[in-house]
Amino acid sequence: MSVPVEIPARVADWFAENRRDLPWRDPGFPAWGTLVSEFMLQQTPVARVIPRLAEWLERWPTPQALASVPAGEAVRAWANLGYPRRALWLHAAAVQITERHGGVVPHNVDDLLALTGVGDYTARAVAAFAYGLRHPVVDTNTRRVIARALDGNAEPAPPSNTRDLAAMERLLPDNLDDAHAVNAGMMELGAIVCTARSPRCDACPIADLCAWRQAGYPEYEGKRKAVQKKYEGSDRHVRGLIMAELRAAHVPVTALEIETLWADAPQRDRALAGLVSDGLAVYAETGYVLP
Repeated sequence: MSVPVEIPARVADWFAENRRDLPWRDPGFPAWGTLVSEFMLQQTPVARVIPRLAEWLERWPTPQALASVPAGEAVRAWANLGYPRRALWLHAAAVQITERHGGVVPHNVDDLLALTGVGDYTARAVAAFAYGLRHPVVDTNTRRVIARALDGNAEPAPPSNTRDLAAMERLLPDNLDDAHAVNAGMMELGAIVCTARSPRCDACPIADLCAWRQAGYPEYEGKRKAVQKKYEGSDRHVRGLIMAELRAAHVPVTALEIETLWADAPQRDRALAGLVSDGLAVYAETGYVLP
C-alpha cells in the first residue's frame, strides 16, 4: 500500500482548523483525565461521555482519589455509560497506578498495558495524546479513512492490530507534534467527514487523493465484522435493568425486587448470575449490592 506524501500534512492542517472543542484536547488536560476519557469512550458516544467525564474528574481528580473509595462507588457513578465492567476495571487501574506508579499515570505503553482494562488502543492513545509520544493510534474512524483513502475500499476489513498499526505508522511524521496532529486528525476526519453512512467528500481535505473516490465508490466485498445483536430484550438489556436498580439503591436489593424487573425467569437469572460472576453484584445477606 503506497501512501501519497501529501496526506499527513493535509490531514494535520485540516485538523488544526476543524477539530471539535473536546475537553480531553484542552491544554494541560491531565493524563488521568485522558485515561478516564478513553475508558468512557469505548462503545459510548462523545455527547454522553462529556458530562459524565466532568462529574467524574470533579469527584475523583486523581487515581488516588478513586482508589480510596470502594469499587461499587465507581460502578454507581458510571450511571448510563453502559458496559459497567469498565468502571470496575478503571477502579482497579486506579489502585494499580497508586500502588505501582506513585499515583502518576505511566507513559510507557507496556506499563499502561499492564493496567486492568487497558488494551492496545487505550495504551497507545494515552501515550500519544497525554504524553505526546510517537505511537500509531488506530480506532474505528481511523481504520475507515485508511480503508477508503489508501486501499480503495468502502469499509475496513475486520480489525487486525498488525495490519492497522503498520498502515498508520506509514502515515506518521517523525516530528512529535506533527505525529500527534495526524493521529488525532485521522480520527477526527473519520468521525465528522468520512463517516460510515454519509461521507462528505466535498469537505474532505484528501478527497482528490482518495483511492475509493477515484475508483468510483465501489461497494465493499470483503469480510465484515459480526453484527452486534439487538439490545432490546437481550441479556445486556436485562443486566442493565438490574444494574440500574443496584445503583439506585443504598440497601440490598432483594431477589423478589429483582424478579419484578424482568418476567423471563431463566434470562433474568442468567443476567444476574453474569453480574455476580463479573464482580458487579455481590450477595449480602438479604439481597444484592454493588461491590
